[in-house]
Amino acid sequence: MRIIPAIDIIDGKCVRLSKGDYDTKKIYNENPLEVAKEFEAYGIQYLHLVDLDGAKSSRIVNYKVLEQIASKTSLKIDFGGGIKTDEDIRIAFESGAKQITGGSIAVKNPEIFKKWIAQYGSDAIILGADTNNEKIAISGWLEESTEALIPFIQKYQSKGIEYVICTDISKDGMLQGPSFDWYEKILKQIPNIKLIASGGISTYDELPKLAELGCEGTIIGKAIYENRISLKQLENYILNN
Repeated sequence: MRIIPAIDIIDGKCVRLSKGDYDTKKIYNENPLEVAKEFEAYGIQYLHLVDLDGAKSSRIVNYKVLEQIASKTSLKIDFGGGIKTDEDIRIAFESGAKQITGGSIAVKNPEIFKKWIAQYGSDAIILGADTNNEKIAISGWLEESTEALIPFIQKYQSKGIEYVICTDISKDGMLQGPSFDWYEKILKQIPNIKLIASGGISTYDELPKLAELGCEGTIIGKAIYENRISLKQLENYILNN
């Protein structure tokens, strides 16, 4: 299972929210590149980079941060937040993203999202399936859609999607543990999907459990920043698995 630390960006700074609420913003570092370099120093190879300004404004905003991290580290970056147009996705890939995550766009403009899957390939496009009350949430989690989670994933799997990031918003940033039952249910009903668990990771012991369920990766955010899980522990996990 891949370990994928998260860096969320507001105003070019590394922040974390609770349950996606922008009013709960906590700044952890003024310099996201510093954070990324520290991850890399501990053997981490992947990064989940989220443009929270972009998610709110419906266009890519913090691509300069992406460019900086991509050019000054060897981290493989998946980037999301505000990617709504062909121009946005072009900027993201030209700025160094290896993959982009589309969430709101997959709900609001499925035709363009399907076109991207065909154009860039299933290795490059991740479906962002963020849920609240088992419904897909969009626009930086400020809106709830009518799309139910499992049919939503199945619909896009039929169009070639392989990677899905699934975040239970009620867990995100709360350090109360991930939605094991949810992930188990998804993987039973959609066994061939590469599921990336996100939201609520709070202790090192949760990682082997997620791996056992069959998660392809896990995104860890606040647990790292609040020193619940050390980078040394993650380094050991990567070396031993």
